[in-house]
Amino acid sequence: MLLAHDLGTTGNKASIHDAAGRLLDSVTVSYDASFGPGGTAEQDPQDWFDAVCEAGRSLLERTGTDPAAIEAVGFSGQMMGAVFLDRRLDPLRPAIIWADHRSTEQVARLKDRISVAEVYRITGHRLHPTYSLAKILWVRDNQPDVLTATSRVCLAKDYVVARLTGRLVTDPSDASSTNLYDQRSGTWSDDILAAAALDEGILPEIVPATTVAGGLLPEIASRTGLKAGTPVVVGGGDGPLAAVGAGVVDEGSGAYTYLGSSSWVSFASSQPLYDQHMRTMTFNHVVPESFVPTATMQAGGASLEWIADVLEPDGGPDRFVRLVAAADDVAAASEGLFYLPHLLGERSPHWNARARGAFVGLAKHHGPAHLARAVLEGVAFNLAVCVDAFRESGATIDRVHAIGGGAASDVWLQMLADVWGCEVHRRTIVEEANSLGAAVTAGVAVGVFDGFEVAADLSEITARFAPDSVRHRAYREHLAGFRNAYARLQPWFEAPRSVP
Repeated sequence: MLLAHDLGTTGNKASIHDAAGRLLDSVTVSYDASFGPGGTAEQDPQDWFDAVCEAGRSLLERTGTDPAAIEAVGFSGQMMGAVFLDRRLDPLRPAIIWADHRSTEQVARLKDRISVAEVYRITGHRLHPTYSLAKILWVRDNQPDVLTATSRVCLAKDYVVARLTGRLVTDPSDASSTNLYDQRSGTWSDDILAAAALDEGILPEIVPATTVAGGLLPEIASRTGLKAGTPVVVGGGDGPLAAVGAGVVDEGSGAYTYLGSSSWVSFASSQPLYDQHMRTMTFNHVVPESFVPTATMQAGGASLEWIADVLEPDGGPDRFVRLVAAADDVAAASEGLFYLPHLLGERSPHWNARARGAFVGLAKHHGPAHLARAVLEGVAFNLAVCVDAFRESGATIDRVHAIGGGAASDVWLQMLADVWGCEVHRRTIVEEANSLGAAVTAGVAVGVFDGFEVAADLSEITARFAPDSVRHRAYREHLAGFRNAYARLQPWFEAPRSVP
């Protein structure tokens, strides 16, 4: 059997799979994140490790699995963060996670030393505060004692793998989320390191995602419920592993969308995709010599979670179902109500850390259901701008597999199909897609699977949502209004304000 972990923003989802890769059971252990003024977003790395141990033990107990039957443990992890470790690989401060965007000043200064276009050419990504590089520079400027004491900076899953094995490494997919990785050479970029005045020694060794980092340390085994020596596979970033979980492992696999805290549209490619306006980005795939062009927005599912917290703070887990059902009975954009989903600043398509969320066009008759629908449509519109960017760059987006928690909603998936003008598919594996990708990667690493192609057979299409031509035409008109609302507010986003 295979045990997989997906270290997300709100918790660790662990899943257990049989030798054929079939999902047997899964469990999520939640942890907190700290969001503060100025774009602060942090987590305690110890919480990640504790969640991995607790979730793994729980799965073994619930399924009655003999620990000796686990052939490998694999990992997916949130990307673009920064964990600062001392020489013993202990954290020196809370981890700065992907959503943190307080390093705008550091990025502005770095642009004077290396151009955004050059960084995009090297890394497949813009210079931006959400990447690991900017977070390192912020710590250097604001907490110099921490950086002086830092031996290594790594990402979430790399820290947990190091705790389990004693070996700190990363893989190309996670490395490609740092703003420091040369996609062509497969190494850390000398040019960017020089511009940032950073030493390569602060970064982990880069190894393939299918590398066995080591066996589970004896002193750790009892905490996890596993046998000492169980192979621990490096794994990859959550975006590329979500692609594997959605069966997107080659150019013929179609595209997929992930509807989680952050949300994105992506597909597999044999080459990086360079958008002339730099609206999209390209990560390295966990599949060797492959890439995953991606357009990620900061607050997709997080926008729905936010409006649920505002409208039904004590509504329990069913509040999402109620809100979406109510939203299905009203209109929003067709009544001139728009929501800009930039609660955490924005990556694709605007790359504006100063962007903020906004309702535009509110009228007195608008109630909670209208606000909820505007949020759903706002995420769909923002991702539509990203889909259009891919199409303008020559990519074919004619079917999209939907995964993540939001993919459970028929209302939202039909809306996405109508806005984007293409079929949207729900698969049998929705919330566990990331951990399924980690399980497949671990299985390839230890020889359980011959290759990543097995992923397509481990999740089936259970529902297809075809676009309605009338609604699609109407939504294309509303999309112009959505774009216009951002364009009108952009000067206000950029103006100096006392509010962070």
